[in-house]
Amino acid sequence: GTFTTTGAMGIARYRHTATLLVNGTVLVAGGSNGSTVLSSAELYDPGTGMFTPTGAMETARGLHTATLLGNGKIVIAGGYNGSGYLSSGELYDSGTGTFTPTGAMGTARYYYTATLLPSGKVLVAGGQSGSGILSSAELYDLEGTWSTTGSMGAGRWCHTATLLPDGKALVVGGSNSSVYHSSAELYDRATGIWDNTGSMAVTREFHRATLLLNGKVLVEGGRDYSAG
Repeated sequence: GTFTTTGAMGIARYRHTATLLVNGTVLVAGGSNGSTVLSSAELYDPGTGMFTPTGAMETARGLHTATLLGNGKIVIAGGYNGSGYLSSGELYDSGTGTFTPTGAMGTARYYYTATLLPSGKVLVAGGQSGSGILSSAELYDLEGTWSTTGSMGAGRWCHTATLLPDGKALVVGGSNSSVYHSSAELYDRATGIWDNTGSMAVTREFHRATLLLNGKVLVEGGRDYSAG
């Protein structure tokens, strides 16, 4: 029940992603270092406790997502580059240590969620773009293309998305500018439709959601703006 220090990254960063690869290493990509948005990436080796540089992304970005695909590659998409919202996507190949461009989302977004579905597709939902808080959702497939799917009932950012044992994705909380959500929605990949489900006792965003071994989802923390 203790924490111990390990090797430090080569570059201090926040608003980055960290993704476990199939070989057991962890890919850390992008983020910000003060006023600079980063394109650099590093690999953490749990055997040595060391971080080593790997190939850099094509585009500097933070507040993006990074999702491990069924083929072992990682798709990185969206985010913010310091001057604008991004729709572009990139694929990281751990075998070569390189990033290559892949299809771009139909809508630029950040602070959204990305969930790998049992079909192998990645569901992205919500977030913010230049037009405001989004309710729209898109699907990424292994061919490198994005397609639209059903929109959520409410615009959300800073929410969570959790894949359930039945293959549905549960989206919880978040906010829509002045409206903070306690509500939750379920995405059915078979129909591409979102359905409302039970609401939380309080509104919250910037929280976390964890699937437990009993199939329930633990939602904890965050900020309840209705409480001031």
